[in-house]
Amino acid sequence: MKPKLINLDFKDTRAEVFCFDCGTDVCEYHAMLHVSDQRLPYAKQLEAIMNAYQTLLDKLPGTQAVFKRYFLSDAANQADDVIVADVTDCAKSIIQQAPLDGTKIALWVYLMTNVQTGMTNSGLYEVSHGEFRHLYNASAHNLAANSEYQMRLLFNEYIMQLAEEGCKLSENCIRTWLFVNDIDLNYGGVVRARNQVFFTQGLTVHTHFIASTGIGGRQQDPNVLSQMDNYAIAGIRQEQIHYLYAPTHLNRTSDYGVSFERGTYVDYADRRHVFISGTASINNKGEIMFPKDIEKQTLRMWENVEALLKEAECTYDDVAEMIVYLRDVADYDLVRSLFEERFPGKPCVIVHAPVCRPGWLIEMECMAIKAVNLPALPQF
Repeated sequence: MKPKLINLDFKDTRAEVFCFDCGTDVCEYHAMLHVSDQRLPYAKQLEAIMNAYQTLLDKLPGTQAVFKRYFLSDAANQADDVIVADVTDCAKSIIQQAPLDGTKIALWVYLMTNVQTGMTNSGLYEVSHGEFRHLYNASAHNLAANSEYQMRLLFNEYIMQLAEEGCKLSENCIRTWLFVNDIDLNYGGVVRARNQVFFTQGLTVHTHFIASTGIGGRQQDPNVLSQMDNYAIAGIRQEQIHYLYAPTHLNRTSDYGVSFERGTYVDYADRRHVFISGTASINNKGEIMFPKDIEKQTLRMWENVEALLKEAECTYDDVAEMIVYLRDVADYDLVRSLFEERFPGKPCVIVHAPVCRPGWLIEMECMAIKAVNLPALPQF
């Protein structure tokens, strides 16, 4: 079964859509929506994205959004309008990571068929089907004194929310995204907080960590230094969760003092979900490969991601969406041409977001979906 890629043009917008249908109950779609006229004022760009999203839903009857991320060029002036315009009942991540095609807004949306969605008492968004409740949370933030305190509070609140759902951070959380305002300055505090919280939760170098992206990103309030999105699965069995290492290409993150997994895959009877963490041009000694050379860093990053995917028995053909983070906007034209040549039609957005080490000029993350036949496991 080969997933389908569809490219759609709407009024003032375009969309790349990945379609996964393995013949069982739930079809999955990842769509990346882009504005095609960068001269439009923000209100018109937002309207164009919302109209394109509605048209996409009409073309995919029976689908529901389970997660959205809005990439904005200026959150202070734009985020409120997104909140007013989008009343969808799903987790909505809103972050200032400017789309580098010169537009003010882009949207990644994850859609499914035949699922029940709603808000839980804990404040997490629930997507339920079969034995599982998929729990999404987005745009979590607080106003504690610094990035370390903010991140510690974010994780502690999330642990409480998970407990309310009968879940644990160590057993049920599959993926996190940590957005750090002025990452060159504030990442150290985020790392310290995560390391401390994980240790208390039994997440150590001897057990496992959680797939994650830690990346530059601003919230509309400049006092928010750390913002978090996350995904957990209630009802998941531990034998369904596997971690990816690709030791020929990458080292353990704990070697350089941080705590996340390079990638995680989750198996069901009918499909495999692969979550590749933010991945840069690194080698298996933890060193930056090809400093100051954006093209070579891009190629090494692709190779690293490919090695992780291969460990999950996947290829780039199985990749459903890609987010590419660039430190320097001047690198956009080259990087865009490289991605367009290698991944034509793939749902992809390239945004302005500095990586956790200044020497890394580029980072990417992705999710892959593959049909499998594992009858001993429950269906998705």
